[in-house]
Amino acid sequence: MRERHSVYLDHSASTPLDARVLEAMLPFFGDVYGNSSSAHHFGRAAERAIEAARERVAEILHCQASEIVFTAGGSESDNLAIRGAAWRSRQLGKSNRLISTPVEHSAVTNTIRQLDSLMGFTAEFVPVDRAGLVDAAAFERACQQGAAVASVIYANNELGSVNDLARLSRSARRHGLPFHTDAVQAGGQLTLDVDALGVDMLSLSAHKFYGPKGAGLLYIRNGIELASAMTGGGHEQGQRAGTHNTAGIIGLAKALELAQDEQAERNAHFSALRDRLVAGVLRAVAGAELSGHPTQRLPSHVSFVLPGIDANALLMHLDMWGISASSGSACKVGDPAPSEILLAAGYSPAAAKCGLRLSVGTGTTTADIDYVVDALAEAAKKLRKLYPQESFRANGRQSSAKSAADIV
Repeated sequence: MRERHSVYLDHSASTPLDARVLEAMLPFFGDVYGNSSSAHHFGRAAERAIEAARERVAEILHCQASEIVFTAGGSESDNLAIRGAAWRSRQLGKSNRLISTPVEHSAVTNTIRQLDSLMGFTAEFVPVDRAGLVDAAAFERACQQGAAVASVIYANNELGSVNDLARLSRSARRHGLPFHTDAVQAGGQLTLDVDALGVDMLSLSAHKFYGPKGAGLLYIRNGIELASAMTGGGHEQGQRAGTHNTAGIIGLAKALELAQDEQAERNAHFSALRDRLVAGVLRAVAGAELSGHPTQRLPSHVSFVLPGIDANALLMHLDMWGISASSGSACKVGDPAPSEILLAAGYSPAAAKCGLRLSVGTGTTTADIDYVVDALAEAAKKLRKLYPQESFRANGRQSSAKSAADIV
């Protein structure tokens, strides 16, 4: 094992703030401090900056500025979209059905479950395959029955797999369903052209693409009617009450602009490191299995099932070596229960406790990857000695390390 040093491989949970983004935000922590709703010149200065940011974001998403609602992040955006669509459908006396998948972020899943269990809506979760990708035929059948809203994640936060939204959106549109996607993990790495994707609503969060925490957005296509799920002063076309986070909005727009401009270069860097990491782990850790789709996945994202190795114990060992990683969604880390996403993808309860997510960033190096592979191999050996069990059985069958050529 090499000398200990710090390596951050949890960029799917959050990214560091880009220095250029911070520079763009700084004036709005000091000189431009007015409330954007105020009529005086301090307020107007803040409002002008916010509207310029809205215009830039709209250019990147290929939509109208009036279709952008600024929020506090991805979870809030998901809530506004799903609750707003559900309640509006009820107001109009239309469908009480809600369509989604069992591999969504908890902001979507738990919102739909609450609407189902407490508010008289009926949820249908369309099945997914072993990679966590939506069964398109089952989704089409679900859409045929109508719904207040359908919500399908763009890129899975735990598995990294990328759904074919353009295909799924055609099913939703064919049957007149508002179609929402949580694109939080996709921001900065995949296309966000809402017309090409065919989505009616899309959620983003700035801190996933080197922007500030506490800043997000919800795209709402013109003509999509939502009931206001957050009432107050009528900000953001009545969809999101509350004084604007001016600095955060400026930071979001700048971070998204940089991510768009540098996407090809960043993705090439990410995918090279990702493939090196996959090859190294499959070679060094006996029984390791790449989870998620082998190719239809985020450039920065790697996930494994490591049979016989408890994810939380592994994370503690890696942390002692200075490595920051995750067992899945940052919102679920530390939970001893099996991963709901791995269970939905067909893994056994035992295997679903053995997930590991590693995500690279702009500052990650090949030396970092090699260090992590060595540390992970050593940690796996130690944990399997400490907790001898059916270490190589995943999903009821013998698991064996696949070659990198078979995976990437």
